[in-house]
Amino acid sequence: MKRPHVICHMMSSVDGRILSANWQDENLTETYAGYFEKYHDTFTSQAWMCGRITMERDFSGGVQPDLQPAPHPIAREPFVGDASATSFAVAVDAHGKLGWNSNATGGDHIVEVLTEQVSDEYLYYLQRQRISYLFAGGKEIDFASALEQLARLFPIETLMLEGGGHLNGSLLNAGLIDELSLLVLPIADGTPHSPTTFEVSDYLQKGPATRLHLKEVQQLDNDVVWLKYRFSGA
Repeated sequence: MKRPHVICHMMSSVDGRILSANWQDENLTETYAGYFEKYHDTFTSQAWMCGRITMERDFSGGVQPDLQPAPHPIAREPFVGDASATSFAVAVDAHGKLGWNSNATGGDHIVEVLTEQVSDEYLYYLQRQRISYLFAGGKEIDFASALEQLARLFPIETLMLEGGGHLNGSLLNAGLIDELSLLVLPIADGTPHSPTTFEVSDYLQKGPATRLHLKEVQQLDNDVVWLKYRFSGA
């Protein structure tokens, strides 16, 4: 199967927590967010992928989709909203809940990854917005299918996987991650039940633990450590 090379790029506390809102220090959070973007840009990639909650919190601004009745039934087949796009923001939105002000975020064309249960009204909304979409599963996301379609429909050779924890965990469990880029921050969080870098959802059959191989370690400013791993078989 042809698919993009997948690099999971994340930052976490020393105890693996990734929800920066729990740190209760806006200046600190902004500082570390700058690290995240700086080291993201050291990779050559054409796309980045986030889950719905992360997209809604950090990129879509909580916009609600303007749903209107579709003028006709809409086939469950891919839709390309901008054939000239060369960089992409991939939103995993199984149930079709995200709203957007345009068909790009940060200059990257939006591609929604959906399941076939999404309503015609939502598909009609995405078409009106010229937002690309594809279907990867009936009720649950089939990430192997999603990646195959991203490589086939768009010029995506390398994809940055950037959370949340359940999205990362789903691709980890399916053996679809090739590298890990992890910024370990000098923070001990300790928040109970807070998401970590990899969370495998209860409805998935958990596979064995994944073996990683250390490629590089860098000590950065402000006591941040940058770890880079490759996955077994990658």
